Amino acid sequence: MEKDTISIKIDGSLIKRFRTFCKERGVKYGFFVEEAIKEKLREEEVKEDILDLKSLKAEEKSAVPFEDYLKRRHV
Repeated sequence: MEKDTISIKIDGSLIKRFRTFCKERGVKYGFFVEEAIKEKLREEEVKEDILDLKSLKAEEKSAVPFEDYLKRRHV
């Protein structure tokens, strides 16, 4: 997998906690950050999915069975 570099500004006290945490546990910085980003992205995607489901729930009453839909489309 190809790796890229990014540069971001983070509060100094958080960086200190992060470095201490990783050193005490023998975790590489890059691995920790990559996993944290993946986890946060998954969380946000799940939140979006839940919101989509909630908004579509109201439309469920007007839904047509798939077989009927296909018949109307002559498929």
